[in-house]
Amino acid sequence: MFTLLNKSIVVTGGANGIGASIVTKFIEENPKHVAILDVDEESGRKLEKDLATKYNAEKVKFYKCDVINDNELFGIFHEVKEKFGAIDVVVNNAGIAHETMDTYKKEIAINYTAVVTSTLKALQLMRVDQGGNGGTIINISSLAALLQPSPFLFVYASTKSAILHFSNCIGKEEYFNHTNVRVLTLCFGFTNTDILKNSSSFDDTINQKIIRNNEHLLKNNLLQSPDIVAQGVVQAYKEGTSGSTWLVNHSKISDITSNIHKAYEIMLKE
Repeated sequence: MFTLLNKSIVVTGGANGIGASIVTKFIEENPKHVAILDVDEESGRKLEKDLATKYNAEKVKFYKCDVINDNELFGIFHEVKEKFGAIDVVVNNAGIAHETMDTYKKEIAINYTAVVTSTLKALQLMRVDQGGNGGTIINISSLAALLQPSPFLFVYASTKSAILHFSNCIGKEEYFNHTNVRVLTLCFGFTNTDILKNSSSFDDTINQKIIRNNEHLLKNNLLQSPDIVAQGVVQAYKEGTSGSTWLVNHSKISDITSNIHKAYEIMLKE
């Protein structure tokens, strides 16, 4: 079992919602430091202040960061590594669900490209075969990656599917044996966060369905809390093998790695 004790951690999209809950749960595990990366400076500063007051100022710091800006992202990675000697854990959580004709390219850049970039940079700094100490990268996917929903947020779902495939493959034992860097994937079901409430599509038919679906989820108390999702991240960190996939859905935490493997075996059959 792995421990977060005395670890140096980076969480993208960490100022609100699921990200803020992950940061808070990690702090409770007594790490060396948690770096909160987000574009929302007001929320990030408030979270930093609240956690620093409750725990210790050295335990947490907010960095304003646009994850699609490589200079900002890499600069923070190097600053954290220099100050604390290493980066032990990176959680790539930043994401949006806006896919109008004006925003879908940004959605792809944030949801997928930035996850790949952050993963590769973290891998470069962590891998033992290039002088690092090893570590863990946790990439946040979605229940949408396990389904084929329609009509739905097609671009969002496809980015989350891409994250799942990328993370599973780069995390496989055959590659992990070279790097000693675990890569884990977390898929979350419907969770009570702003990203769910503020999602939008290029198609009004989809927007109307989203509104009806959200009303149904709220009315019937079917949304899980960000807190249980964060618990799933901590559990996956402690117990997960590299390349594993974890699902947090209906407030239940499950290792679904064997299901993923079986699914690919089925798809390959002629």
